[in-house]
Amino acid sequence: MYVCSCFGITEEQVREHAAEGACTPRQIASASKAGTDCGSCVRRIQGLLGRGQCPRRESLERGEPALTAAPAPDAGAEPPEPSGLPGLKPEPVETPAASAARVAA
Repeated sequence: MYVCSCFGITEEQVREHAAEGACTPRQIASASKAGTDCGSCVRRIQGLLGRGQCPRRESLERGEPALTAAPAPDAGAEPPEPSGLPGLKPEPVETPAASAARVAA
């Protein structure tokens, strides 16, 4: 049966994502886009997820932090490439004002 009509996501697909570790509607949305358009399926997704095992939820119930801070980057490390592609540098973008000044000159 379809849970999300907007993206054609079925109950079985939601259960598969839950079995792979998604335990909140937001995580299901990240995995399948279900719940990201009209939102009418979010309650149904919550119902399918129920109160089953969820590592983050279990940590919270034990009073442990669910999220921990990532370690600080090494001070001497090179920053990552901004484009995500090694060696590819972004092209400079000319503003409309700069373009007009260049044309007028």
